[in-house]
Amino acid sequence: MTQSSYPKLLEPLDLGFTQLKNRVLMGSMHTGLEEEKGGFDKLAAFYEERAKGGVGLIVTGGISPNFRGRLAPFGSEMSKPWHVSKHRKVTDRVHQYGAKICMQILHAGRYSYHPFSLAPSAIKAPINPFKPKVMSERQIKTTIKHYARSARLAQKAGYDGVEIMGSEGYLINQFLCPRTNERTDQWGGSFENRMRLPLEIMKQVRQRVGDKFIIIFRLSMLDLVDDGHTLDEVLQLGKALEQAGVTIINTGIGWHEARVPTIVTSVPRAAFSWITERVRRELSVPVVAVNRINTPDIAEHILASNQADMVSMARPLLADAELVNKAAQNQPEKINTCIACNQACLDHVFANKRASCLVNPRACYETELVVTPATDKKRVAVIGAGPAGLAFACTAAERGHHVDLYDKANEIGGQFNYAKQIPGKEEFHETLRYFAERIKDTGVNVKLGQAQSADGLAAGNYDEIVLATGVKPRQVDIPGIELPHVLGYLDVLRDHKPVGNKVAVIGAGGIGFDVSEYLTTEKSLTIDEPEWSERWGIDKSYQERGGLKQPQPESSPRQVWLLQRKPTKVGKGLGKTSGWVHRAELKSKSVHMWNSVTYHQIVPEGIEIERDGKRELLQVDNIVICAGQLPLKDLQQQLIDAGQSVHLIGGADVAAELDAKRAIRQGTELAAKI
Repeated sequence: MTQSSYPKLLEPLDLGFTQLKNRVLMGSMHTGLEEEKGGFDKLAAFYEERAKGGVGLIVTGGISPNFRGRLAPFGSEMSKPWHVSKHRKVTDRVHQYGAKICMQILHAGRYSYHPFSLAPSAIKAPINPFKPKVMSERQIKTTIKHYARSARLAQKAGYDGVEIMGSEGYLINQFLCPRTNERTDQWGGSFENRMRLPLEIMKQVRQRVGDKFIIIFRLSMLDLVDDGHTLDEVLQLGKALEQAGVTIINTGIGWHEARVPTIVTSVPRAAFSWITERVRRELSVPVVAVNRINTPDIAEHILASNQADMVSMARPLLADAELVNKAAQNQPEKINTCIACNQACLDHVFANKRASCLVNPRACYETELVVTPATDKKRVAVIGAGPAGLAFACTAAERGHHVDLYDKANEIGGQFNYAKQIPGKEEFHETLRYFAERIKDTGVNVKLGQAQSADGLAAGNYDEIVLATGVKPRQVDIPGIELPHVLGYLDVLRDHKPVGNKVAVIGAGGIGFDVSEYLTTEKSLTIDEPEWSERWGIDKSYQERGGLKQPQPESSPRQVWLLQRKPTKVGKGLGKTSGWVHRAELKSKSVHMWNSVTYHQIVPEGIEIERDGKRELLQVDNIVICAGQLPLKDLQQQLIDAGQSVHLIGGADVAAELDAKRAIRQGTELAAKI
């Protein structure tokens, strides 16, 4: 038998009364299925695939112990005996594959998105319109009992344990930190008083469930907000939790309101394993490292260097349910790696939509997006090897169709080849590596450097033709647009034409932000964690509460104006969980982000604009046009006229902001039914 490349990752973990088959914990992630009608059947299929894929321990999305702690008005709770049966569907399916599963108990406190929220003090969260009411002593004691009741019901539902959510700025975290706890009774003031709530919860939960039940505590090791924990407090609580009978300590990083990115794609891999390592030194129970651990190599390094006893992966297991099995088979190159884009997972959850995954549209749709062998095998031509064409071609070939994939470029990837050049988006290389491997496995016949004509395709005797030809940049009608210092975004990102020191970027959508990032960044910090931490003001010496210090902004090699016609906030259309990071990045580099701009004319000296009723000449060396795209579907009508069956997917179908999430889903869905 071949020796594993990941011996530490695949090593069992003995918890005394039970054993985990490996060191991979699937981290808690709300999917939205918890609240859908019939959602628990779909949730069971979702977790079953991850258990079958080799995960050792799964933690569910947050389930409230009572009504007031719900994340949203109709959020899930585990508080009544009749809640048990639907959870049993999940646990039964997971246990078929030797995995274990814990239910996360989460009381949202002031993060509850409804008017019935409670918190230690009546301080409104900056990310929530609802101001919480102060918890009375009686309500605190009742809530502690509700945690214990919820854990006991989870045990009855077949869960192997629970995770008590004590981080990310939720209720327990709110009691622990002076930022949100202004109480003067026995639940506030000194740290001994502030940590009374989690310790009482821990003790009563252990009492209700007995010794042979996993209790994970998600400990906020680095709050990244003012008036958060000190390191001494983190260690004191960790040791007290050990005394109270905790089984595993899981790391929590950052509150949801923190202004430091913790999980977006520009965060370096394993950027926070240092704090897990620091806390682990003081504890004897197993400790879990978290955040931006998306490959078995990173995970193995963390474990082999004794930074942690387990690694938590949440989004990487949305991206590829088989991640652990592929690692065990020494096939990491076949893993569909999470690119930390958040577009289909967290952005969906925060918009009250079902979570999924940009690179794996089957995530959370396991019972609906089903790929089965084709009964009628066809000859299919796919024109365009961008995300939509790649997803379609590979899925169709998996089903048994003969697929020819054409692209006029000399490499696969389409627009991803430009995106991967943007500082902070290096992970996009991984998706193209994955598709290249999948092409080999599925037998797609790739023909690069070949532009196609309707006549040529008609001569190929194809049963179906799929146009995934993507987009072309939309031109803007401004006098002087033909001047030589005017560039398109492809001139910059594809052709690498020289760009001067002063630049106006027209169009502040995703591409405008990407081009501005590209033009203002000399060195990507995604691969330099110490420098990245300095840049964002993370104090690794932990001298201040919350682990924050003064950020060190990067200097920009250029002066950039990012302009848009719309009166809305610049960057309003960016993702909810990542847009603020992009805006903060550009602001730190002194990029001027201007809205309500009227473009009068481009002249050799720059561009004449009007803003706030004043006309001015913006003196710049170059103007870069990022004003949207149009679909490239020139072949469609000719093929229809020739009697061909034609399908449009991706940008060729809808050319709104370059949308890889929709493109990959559309390609996969069409291939599943063609």
